[in-house]
Amino acid sequence: MKLNRRHFNLALGGGAALAALPSLPALAQAAQVAQPKIYYGFPAGSAGDSLARRVADKLGGTPYAQSNAVVENKPGAGGRIVLETLKTSPADGSVLTLAQASALTIYPHVYTKMNYTMADFAPISIGAQMVFALAIGPMVPDNVKTLKDFIVWAKANPEKSSFGSPGAGSMPHFVGSLFGVNAGITFQHVPFRGSLPAVNDTVGGQIAACVTPTGDSLAHAKSGRLRILAVSAPKRVAEPDAPTFTELGYPEIVAEEWFGFFAPAKTPSNVINAANTAIQAALKDKAVIDGLAAIGLVAAGSTPQAMRASLESEYQRWAPLVKKVGFTAES
Repeated sequence: MKLNRRHFNLALGGGAALAALPSLPALAQAAQVAQPKIYYGFPAGSAGDSLARRVADKLGGTPYAQSNAVVENKPGAGGRIVLETLKTSPADGSVLTLAQASALTIYPHVYTKMNYTMADFAPISIGAQMVFALAIGPMVPDNVKTLKDFIVWAKANPEKSSFGSPGAGSMPHFVGSLFGVNAGITFQHVPFRGSLPAVNDTVGGQIAACVTPTGDSLAHAKSGRLRILAVSAPKRVAEPDAPTFTELGYPEIVAEEWFGFFAPAKTPSNVINAANTAIQAALKDKAVIDGLAAIGLVAAGSTPQAMRASLESEYQRWAPLVKKVGFTAES
């Protein structure tokens, strides 16, 4: 079974989504939020943080908000903390969260005790899609330049063969673990509080490798401090210029994920619709599109209904995949 994120359509932000948006009179019925707050569950400077801030800077002066939103980072627990916070926040549009899909589609299969469920949140819009990169740092000798080379090195150095990810149970965690199983190597997982700490420890030589959103390792790869060996995209992408796992003989490792904007479950539908329209407009801004592309993200808005359908579909699909990898929070 493939880790294939093509079950949702990137064209969600196109004409069909626009046709489903409410009329301006309907939007006018929503009370304008003075200054929204957007929680993000990973450190500042990461790819998702950039998405949150680029969208936040476009929300002011719309039917949704008087002023641009403020982004507040709450790292920890693989992004669960911000969703737990959102669950008990005012359901009036004043507080949103940007979260990765896996926090609602994978985590329920990994953690036996969670303080939220999908029913606690109202989807607003998908924000951007991402793929993941396997990168190695200075702990691995310079003559290791390809995935095949790395497998040889890992087999000879099982005590050093490890990889960092944004957190236990995250999609990059499963990408790295599945690669280890398929390649027949010891590939010890090291969870971090976000992608950037994992990248920094790889650059610093504390761990051999990291699997993170491509945008979080691009700058270090361009400077020569990291070597990106493979990406989880279904086909080659412009950035980084690296082969896919499929090209290299691992067709099972195809993984894409999205970040999406959420509100508390009881937020009125007219507020959700106003926020959706403002967010989709921000995601169609050329500067936003180009800025996200530069860090490995593809802007991709959606209707709330399409976003919920994607979550429900992916939740069902991940149950057997998590079981195959054999990881639980207690393992």
